[in-house]
Amino acid sequence: MNRETIYNPYEIVYEKLDESPKYGHKHLFFELVYILSGTGKQCINNNKFDYRPGHMFLITPEDCHSFEIETTTEFFFLRFGNVYIRSKDFNTGDVQRMEYILQNASHQAGCILKNQSDKPFIKSLIQAVIAEHLNHDLYNKELITKMVDTMIVVVARNIAKYMPAAVKEDAEEKTLALLNYIQANIYNPEKLRAEKLSREFGISENYFGKYFKKHTNETLQQYIANLRIKLIEARLRFSNMRINEIAYELGFTDESHLNKFFKSQKGLSLKAFRSAVAS
Repeated sequence: MNRETIYNPYEIVYEKLDESPKYGHKHLFFELVYILSGTGKQCINNNKFDYRPGHMFLITPEDCHSFEIETTTEFFFLRFGNVYIRSKDFNTGDVQRMEYILQNASHQAGCILKNQSDKPFIKSLIQAVIAEHLNHDLYNKELITKMVDTMIVVVARNIAKYMPAAVKEDAEEKTLALLNYIQANIYNPEKLRAEKLSREFGISENYFGKYFKKHTNETLQQYIANLRIKLIEARLRFSNMRINEIAYELGFTDESHLNKFFKSQKGLSLKAFRSAVAS
């Protein structure tokens, strides 16, 4: 399985293909795939989704993906890594939240553009990026960078609207706001205690546990643990952060506490996990 990497903060690729590439591949970066024209199927981690003009998919690091082209297809690819997100002039909390949203995007729903009003906006952004990319006009790099930033933020918003996958389709607006709050404060365990969440969202503390499970199909503790495990795995896979740095960032008391938590959830130590994914 080929693993591709990039050497710039972001890369833009435009391709027109008549035939499907022969082999699937994996990335060490994020890739936004936008369909300008044509039809076919996008395969992500053995899940297949029909595509047509206006569809956009997000490929996250280590996803296996390929295409089955049915009619000649024009693709727009935007490739970028965590380093690019962290280099932007966002608040620290915004960077952490966006990193989480992108890294843990669900692929069960196909096209990631769920907000209808964003579809024409993304289309116009991509058309403008392609024009600037081809024309090499004055200040075109600065303009492209601004449009790339905007595109990533819009994509993160669309993904956030339907995360997590376990949330029921008829979930209350309050439930989605609650989950967004948890995601935004996952680095601050003190804000995620049931009593604080119940006060924040006006839900009886005695009823809060039942309310949460009713709308998410899992307990608050399970949901938070799953979020934290995904963040830990992402750092072990895609960063050179030391174990004590990960522990500090995610609010664990020390490296031992983090390792005990991870082993209880995954059945192996942090070092064993990092060695396994690196091999």
